[in-house]
Amino acid sequence: MQSTNTRLGVGLMLMTTLVFAMQDGISRHLADAYNVYLVVMIRYWFFAAFVIAIAARKAGGVRAAARTTQPVLQAFRGVLLALEVCVMVTGFTLLGLVESHAVFACYPLLVAALSGPVLGEAVGWRRWVAIGVGFIGVMIILQPGLSVFNPYAVVPLAAASMFALYGLLTRYAARRDSTATSFFWTGVAGAVIMSAIGLWFWEPMSGRDWGWMALLCVTGAAGHWLLIRCYEVAEASAVQPFAYFQLVFAALIGITVFGETIRPNVAFGVAVIVGAGLFTLWRERQQR
Repeated sequence: MQSTNTRLGVGLMLMTTLVFAMQDGISRHLADAYNVYLVVMIRYWFFAAFVIAIAARKAGGVRAAARTTQPVLQAFRGVLLALEVCVMVTGFTLLGLVESHAVFACYPLLVAALSGPVLGEAVGWRRWVAIGVGFIGVMIILQPGLSVFNPYAVVPLAAASMFALYGLLTRYAARRDSTATSFFWTGVAGAVIMSAIGLWFWEPMSGRDWGWMALLCVTGAAGHWLLIRCYEVAEASAVQPFAYFQLVFAALIGITVFGETIRPNVAFGVAVIVGAGLFTLWRERQQR
């Protein structure tokens, strides 16, 4: 039976954001030098090997881990996440970490908005207002209709939509499948789709970059495990506000490592989005 532990879920989300921010910095470094599909494919090869090794060591082995009554849902989750990673890493190369994550920051609000129709969780009018305010923040960042609008901003916005759907489907799948099963399908399905795409873009990689690739693989596996576990123990709408810490960590990496800057409208827009997200958390506590 699935239990709810919001405090544990928040802790897991904070750990997830730190690991994902490190992963994003490494991904940007590698994607600047190599094809995005190649980078993501190699990462998923390790991810798949990792989940298979874990499954093999547990009771019932790989067959038990792969057993599910919802294979289409689990496979779709894995494919969706792999494609989302490709889209987001592309955004890093086009906009940088700061700008990409500023736009991507709206994904928790997308999760909160869809947690009602998809998961059956309660979404009151106050939360809908917060979601609307959050999207105003997104518009402040994008500045549509102005000469400074960068059409590349659509890339991380698409990634945010994909990741929000992945998060909701993960929570939905956890109602009938264990963390181990969801983790197995995430790695294997992602590796299959990325192999079908990435092998067409193979190119040699330097020895030093293979070291960075190894670190990327480790952070990738750890991050997804933490995220799946997070959604299993807590309601999606309760833990999502803490996902904004990934923006903070990623911005620090972008500024200190890649020399990026933060434009005033981006900072203001992010403040609006984060404020709206934190309001949803406050409402969650009030209701409890």
